[in-house]
Amino acid sequence: MAKYTLKRFASALVTILFVICVTFLLINSIPGGPWTSDKNPSKATVEALNEKYGLNKPPIVQLGKYLENLAKGDLGVSLKMQKNRPVAEIILEKFPVSAGIGFFALLWSLIAGIFLGSLAALKRGTWADSLIRVVCTVGVSMPSFVIASLLLTAFTGKDGTGGVFPVIFDFSLGFKSYILPCFALGLYSMCYIARQTRASMLDELSKDYIRTARAMGLSSFTVVFSQALKNAVIPVITFMGTDIALVFCGGFVVETVFSVPGLGRYFVQSIQNRDYPVILGTTVFLAAFIILMNFLADVLYKAVDPRIELTKGDR
Repeated sequence: MAKYTLKRFASALVTILFVICVTFLLINSIPGGPWTSDKNPSKATVEALNEKYGLNKPPIVQLGKYLENLAKGDLGVSLKMQKNRPVAEIILEKFPVSAGIGFFALLWSLIAGIFLGSLAALKRGTWADSLIRVVCTVGVSMPSFVIASLLLTAFTGKDGTGGVFPVIFDFSLGFKSYILPCFALGLYSMCYIARQTRASMLDELSKDYIRTARAMGLSSFTVVFSQALKNAVIPVITFMGTDIALVFCGGFVVETVFSVPGLGRYFVQSIQNRDYPVILGTTVFLAAFIILMNFLADVLYKAVDPRIELTKGDR
């Protein structure tokens, strides 16, 4: 296990380094800069600002300096949106909002997805199975901005007032503000989990130990939810490793549509404003979080099924 952990840690460092370099090159290849705005600052002002923040140096020098500061735990400061405020502070402020919505979105999608997938496998070939498959196919096919827009139209009123739920996320309204964003954010996950669970469950139900359980007189419900489910959720864990990170860090589109003051919406705004340190800092945070979740998912494999070997070298 120790050898496996060291390999994953080294791989994580290489992956994050690659993500930083690609992101840095992409944002520097986009026309314009953080000082471009409606005010059109003078050339002298732009040059002074570039010199102050080191943007007048060659890109390779800027990248090297950023990596040096990153090694010290410094993600830089915001250039435009919250000028001179440390990016780490911004992430710490915005992430809990996204994580709160992501937690509830993940919770309902995981419970509903596993239940519906298991039910579809249990009722294979019936109208219930067909209905669940149609709903899941539609759910994974629809873009999140379409789902969010439909929810806004259906439940917030034509003019954004007088509906069942608020059109703009508002902490003062309590859990009512969370319902639509959580549903929109978790729908894809729920549908994907249901499809994965159904396919995996059908495979498990064809195995000998399930036939033995049925021969012992156990009900179909007991066989599915107490015998086969433990092994059937292993493929779901693979998906959850990445999904947890993406959901907890905020759905960029969903947070923008519902005006949620989370990390996802702020990341979109940082791109629009060419706030380079915020873009890089958020990208590094998201990449590291995805890698961590994938590692925890691999460790969870062993908890679910001790027979699984993480690597051949660990034997």
